[in-house]
This record gives sequence, structure tokens and C-alpha cells, in this order.
Amino acid sequence: MKILYAIQGTGNGHTTRAKALLHHIKQYGEVDVLVSGSEVEVYLGHAVKYRLKGFGFVFGNNGGVSYADTFKQMRLPRFLKDVCEFPIEQYDFIINDFEPITAWAAKLKNKPCYAMSHQASFLSNLSPRPDKINALGEKILRHYAPSTQQMGFHFCQYAPFIELPIIRKEIRNIEATQNGHITVYLPAYSDQVLMSHFLKIKDLNWHIFSKRCKRIDTTNNVKIIPIEDSSYTQSLATSSGLITGGGFEAPAEALFLNKKLLVVPMNNQYEQLCNAQALKQMGIKIIEKIEPDFWEQCCQWLSQTPNRSQS
Repeated sequence: MKILYAIQGTGNGHTTRAKALLHHIKQYGEVDVLVSGSEVEVYLGHAVKYRLKGFGFVFGNNGGVSYADTFKQMRLPRFLKDVCEFPIEQYDFIINDFEPITAWAAKLKNKPCYAMSHQASFLSNLSPRPDKINALGEKILRHYAPSTQQMGFHFCQYAPFIELPIIRKEIRNIEATQNGHITVYLPAYSDQVLMSHFLKIKDLNWHIFSKRCKRIDTTNNVKIIPIEDSSYTQSLATSSGLITGGGFEAPAEALFLNKKLLVVPMNNQYEQLCNAQALKQMGIKIIEKIEPDFWEQCCQWLSQTPNRSQS
């Protein structure tokens, strides 16, 4: 059987999940991998046959998506051309992790498309939403990458087709300790913004993982580290807690390792606001955005008891 595994390349979570699943998928046939988008730093561990531009969002420096850069890199004619020309008919089975080109190619040519993604969980109204529903955000979650069958992943099993997070073996097999630092992964904020806050909390060491820096840079108790799979995993496993955005995989891994967790969802990113609502229901501390008192809020979080879901 010839299998196509199509992965959304905006952010590292899709690739992290694919890395964990590929070993199992390869048992059922010959697998070709497609990645569209450009915001990925995780090594997949499998040859990528197709790399396409696709549609994706570019992170800004102050907590949200850079819409100017996002629209600048979007090429609708190229996207439509890729959809029409992609040889989807060559494949017996299509697995799609929120990847729009192959999803629409399959829809146009009446090919079954099996969604395996976190976003698929939002096809159920039982998955948590923020108090204010965003109509455009809902349409994107439901129609960005259409499918004929779904398996969703979420923090809880809100509906029968939703499974718990897939935790990669590097996290499952690592020994969790506490070495007195906090791991930080907030790619929508600049290194300078984050450093300005964490330098004020002098009795802790901080590991800021960055999409922008090329080498490790240390200032007093704050270390800025290029985002790379093994160094991040080691930092998280030995940390006293994680401060991260409202994505899916990073909070799921922190909860699996029983780490204290603080979440700052990206501004106006509806999926992250949905995730934040789910985590809030689980007792996780949520800060809507980084403002001048962020470092004080971090101090309050550090003084609190562990996540209620873990105690």
C-alpha cells in the first residue's frame, strides 16, 4: 500500500507528532512524507519527498502573528496550482495533519482523506472554546484542511473520536528531575522582551528557547538557546516548570512530565485561545498576554501550588 503523510509545517507540534507516528505508519506500507509551510525546527527523522509553500502564519515579536509577513509570503495562485497538480491519485491512503494542499487535492478528486491532528478535535462542539467564539476561527478549524474521516487529539477525550496526546518516546523515556531552572518557549515574543522580564527574577535560572538566535547567549541568570529538539527536551525534563504558548504538544509534554505549567496564548490565534480554555479548566495558570507586570505574574505563579490537575 502506498501512503501519503501530509504535515502542516507551521510550528513544531505537527512535526513532533508525525515523528512519533511515522514508525507505526511505516508498518502498513510505503510512506511518502509531504511538509508545507516553513516554521519548523524539529528534525523529522524521515525523508521528506515533497516540500511545498502552502499556507501558514509567520510569528511576530510581540505575542501574535505577523499578518504583514504572513500575507507577504502567501501566494494564492501557487497554492491553487499545487492543489491541482499534486499527484494525489498515486496514493492508496492519505493521512493529513492539518495540511491544506493535499486535503483540497483529495477533496477535488474524491479521494478519502484521514485527518489525524489536534485541529480535528475541534470538529466536535464538546472541545472547549473561549467565552467569545470567533466565527472566522471556527471556519478555519473546520474547513482549512477538509477530510472524510477524523482522529483528533486533545488534552481530554471530549468526544469518541478524540484521543489523548501522543507523547514522543524522547519524552516518555527521559528521567524527569528538577535542576532549578524554568524552561521558556514563547516564539511569538522577541528574545529581548522575554529577557527584560526574567532578568528581574534573579533567584532562578531561565532557559529561553528562541527561533531567532543562532548560538547560546547568556546574560546573568538568563540563557537564550536556539530551538533544537534534544536541547529543549533535556531542558524541559530537568526544569522546575515550563512557560509556553497555547499550542498543544508543548503543554501536553509538560503535563506528562508533571511539570508546573504557565501558558501565554498568542494574540488573536483562535486555536491557542481554545487550548488555553481547556487548560484553564484543568487548573493551569493562563496569562492572556505579556504586559509590564508579566514578571510579577510569573513570581505569583512560581509561589503557587502545582497545577491542580497534577496534585
